[in-house]
Amino acid sequence: MCGNDSTEAAAGNEEYMQDVEELDAENQMNRGLKNRHVQFIAIGGTIGTGLFLGSGKSISLTGPSIVFVYIAVGIIMFLLMRGIGEMMYRDPSQHTFINFITRYLGRGWGHFAGWTYWIVLILIGMSEITAVSTYFVTFFDTFGIDLSHWKWLIELCFLVALSGINLIAVKVFGEAEFWFSMIKITLICGMIATAVVMLVIGYHYPAVQITGSDHISPAGQVSIANITDGFSLAPNGWLALLMSFQMVFYAYQMIEFIGVTVSETENPRKVLPKAINEIILRVLIFYVGALVAIMVIVPWRNFQPNADGSFASPFIMVFKYAGLDWAAALVFFVVITAASSALNSLLYSAGRHLYQLAKESPSPAMQRLGVVSKNHVPAKAIIVSACMIVLSPIINAFPQVSSAFVLFSSASSAVIIFIYTLTMIAHRRYRVSADFIADGYVMPAWKFTNTLAIAFFVFVYCTLFISTDTRGPAIAGLVWLVVFGGFCQWRQRLEDRDLRKAVKRS
Repeated sequence: MCGNDSTEAAAGNEEYMQDVEELDAENQMNRGLKNRHVQFIAIGGTIGTGLFLGSGKSISLTGPSIVFVYIAVGIIMFLLMRGIGEMMYRDPSQHTFINFITRYLGRGWGHFAGWTYWIVLILIGMSEITAVSTYFVTFFDTFGIDLSHWKWLIELCFLVALSGINLIAVKVFGEAEFWFSMIKITLICGMIATAVVMLVIGYHYPAVQITGSDHISPAGQVSIANITDGFSLAPNGWLALLMSFQMVFYAYQMIEFIGVTVSETENPRKVLPKAINEIILRVLIFYVGALVAIMVIVPWRNFQPNADGSFASPFIMVFKYAGLDWAAALVFFVVITAASSALNSLLYSAGRHLYQLAKESPSPAMQRLGVVSKNHVPAKAIIVSACMIVLSPIINAFPQVSSAFVLFSSASSAVIIFIYTLTMIAHRRYRVSADFIADGYVMPAWKFTNTLAIAFFVFVYCTLFISTDTRGPAIAGLVWLVVFGGFCQWRQRLEDRDLRKAVKRS
């Protein structure tokens, strides 16, 4: 019996390998990403610089109820990933989940989504490279070293180094992301462990001056009462609670990055479901766990904005209260790592998306970018994407151009909601298509969960109109959808019409 089972299992594995090899017939990429790479890439895509630096603003907005917002948004993003995962499981040779929009919604929406997503990646990359140099300058400033005049050189060096990592081989990229993620995880776990110890011993801390804060942080005691006393679901009003959804939503942005690695992953049908299924666990540990630990130590009402509207890092506050005078340097080192990780992933993703766009383009000039190097990476597409990102220091040098760029960059964050929505609509089309496989990585109760995700994305976009800071980008995003989306649909109709005429003539 055991021998028969082993034979059947071997036959099943052989059939599986043949299936993937058949789908990979035109896949020129190298499947060099191992299970541990993908798992840590998934973690890295979940944890950004916003958790380390921006969570203070989120906490001040709604208090302890921000935890429920993180859980709610995390569940929706998990549903997005289940939809992407189901389609990727069906065809793990695709370089990007955007291809499914083309397949199930048509070339028009696929063209819109492909170019829009690539532009969004470039704009986010420009923001990240600026952030890297800013954090780098801040890190050395804690040691009394002023590097503010060398920001442009810092940006260039980081971009060249990360581009080199992406150009060598996908396995090198995977190793880099593995260690980047390990550093972030270590800091979060260290902070949570510090909070637990301080809570157990009933730790009291004095009033201190926190790096990044222009006022003295008051003394206090580590206690669960810091969360439970005077708890209210919307302590600053319901509009503030609604606004917190958009802030948390953008903290999860780029979680879909794992959907770009599948065509270069070993055993994708085994690794992909495992990485996606653990998203909820990662949300609970790294976001909810970190936020609860922070608020147990620091009463949420102590998070007050500086004169310029910025907030001190909660992580710096926690370690400073614990008596670590080098807390600021430690946190900013990890923040540099987090920003570098984000930029590294953006270069990877942007290169793959431009490569895919080039392969589908009728333009001979574009098609030159649709090739892979001897290392099986889309080197030309990566280099072009990096050259676009390196324009950031030039743009920042001109105030008029910089202000317009800020608006466009903010609008790109709004536009990504359209990409997520189109992805879930494509998933609906997949479920009723002949491609659907019932024994694949199936999204549970898909009619309800898919609709819930789409409704939530519409809700988040509507919340952008609440604040004057986000209203402009929201309007700009709608203009982009109407103008560029309309152009792409019109272009597809012309191509279809010309194709029909050609068929009739033949």
